[in-house]
Amino acid sequence: MSRMDLPGQYVNVRKKYPQLMEALDGLGDVVSHQGPIDEKNSHLIRMAAAAAIRSEGAVHSHARRALQSGATPEEVNQAIILLTSTIGFPNVSAALTWADDILQDR
Repeated sequence: MSRMDLPGQYVNVRKKYPQLMEALDGLGDVVSHQGPIDEKNSHLIRMAAAAAIRSEGAVHSHARRALQSGATPEEVNQAIILLTSTIGFPNVSAALTWADDILQDR
């Protein structure tokens, strides 16, 4: 992903707090390699968690990265739909619209 593809707020925080972002990048790398889950499924899981906490930006980010890691649009949507009985349909519906922002950009 090029710098131009990154959300403006992310770029601003990265410029203002480079050490914090470097530490967060390192943490992300470490947790990504602590078990057998592959990159695609890791992003699908994180996207679902983002949907559960209603974090639109994180749903965008992990949907984008899941697709870049080989996920299909159907897998992205299913990862969200699976949450219906856990977080409720209104939250799932919102998350589907956020994921659709990314899917439509493809």
